[in-house]
Amino acid sequence: MSTYVPLISSGVAGPLGVLHLPRLWLKASLEATGQLAAGYPGCGKGYDQMVLDGLGLDRQSTLAFIQSARPTYSAFEAWVKAQPRVNLTKAAIQKSNLAIQGYIHDDATRKGILQASGLVDDGSVFPDAINLNNLDDWNEVHAAVLK
Repeated sequence: MSTYVPLISSGVAGPLGVLHLPRLWLKASLEATGQLAAGYPGCGKGYDQMVLDGLGLDRQSTLAFIQSARPTYSAFEAWVKAQPRVNLTKAAIQKSNLAIQGYIHDDATRKGILQASGLVDDGSVFPDAINLNNLDDWNEVHAAVLK
């Protein structure tokens, strides 16, 4: 069975307008089918947990739904909207999105990603975690598929 690097960026939002939610769905869905590339958590403690907490979603219930229903993204968003404690106000979504956009990796993580990407850590690459994670994903795809 093939495995896949989750190439939906954390900087992408679905119809609800929540950044990273499509990536969370993709990673959890790939893990549920045994197709998530090695080194990627189906639902990690970083952006994944930030979005769950920001929206008021229960981690276990969310993962159990994805595992059992294997929903399309639209069906997943419909399920999210139906959760009793979910907070999808504009303010909650904006707060979650700003947290995602504003997250900065620690120096060691930044340096490691830039080095693996063949880039000099000279400040010319925007240091936010979204862009660094994109570089990391693209390197993983290159190494796994294109090399």
